[in-house]
Amino acid sequence: MALSDLLYPDNPKRRQELIHLHQELLDCMSTNFRATNELAGVLNEHLGCTIPHIKMRESSTVKENCDIIIEAMGEIQRQVQKIDSDMKEKLEPVLYQKLYDIKEPELEKIAIAHRVFSVVLGEATSTAGMVAIKLIGSNLITLTVSKLVSLLAQIGASVLGGISIAILGLGIEMILHAILGAVERNQLLAAVRSYEEHLAQFKAASEKYQCAIHEVTSLVRHQAQ
Repeated sequence: MALSDLLYPDNPKRRQELIHLHQELLDCMSTNFRATNELAGVLNEHLGCTIPHIKMRESSTVKENCDIIIEAMGEIQRQVQKIDSDMKEKLEPVLYQKLYDIKEPELEKIAIAHRVFSVVLGEATSTAGMVAIKLIGSNLITLTVSKLVSLLAQIGASVLGGISIAILGLGIEMILHAILGAVERNQLLAAVRSYEEHLAQFKAASEKYQCAIHEVTSLVRHQAQ
């Protein structure tokens, strides 16, 4: 049976819509790769971390690329937790509590954090304290990373996970064949709806993640000016 018989015979536009959904998913993933590398760069430069940069692998599946981001995000979370542990270890309890006191002036918190990193690193950049406070004083990064990791895991485990990143260079018929190859006819509706549902949630979570990272990187760029 022809592919056209499998894909909504009453709606030929569905073919292009399916391709568009896949392209949107990959574009969103690519943006998250860049944002993750940007945050890793800030942590490496200013807080003494050694988080490796990641690269989207076109020869791999969606799931395998999801796993790459998940691993990188997990490392970022571990590094942020380590920063918090360093603060707790080096500071008197009263000073440590000040870092989380919303009534405490921001400049005072930054000065406290900077003193800690001057000890931990031997010599800290002028923005180290500011970056540390932004990361540990706000749970925005932690929450957005956790949400995105959860969604990436869901996408990887879904029917989308087995699709190769590289199929975008092929013709429409080949792309559709790759997307639908492992999907039975009676599962097609669920597969397309899965694309739409996962993409909507993924895009929303990605935007929050990228905005949270932008807040940190903007502070660094402003400080450098």
